Amino acid sequence: MLHFLTLLARSKRGATAIEYGLIVALIGITIIVSMSSMASKTIGMWDFVEEKIVPKEE
Repeated sequence: MLHFLTLLARSKRGATAIEYGLIVALIGITIIVSMSSMASKTIGMWDFVEEKIVPKEE
């Protein structure tokens, strides 16, 4: 395993793979953060709607 990591560190392809991996990780983090922010706003919107709804009497 150590031999593989040493070869990977010296290889130009390894550096490229690491760079792509970092880019994908940053994109993933950005998606997660934006979805979390959007979810909070959506939950707030539905809470507001729920407060405004008057229950129908039977």
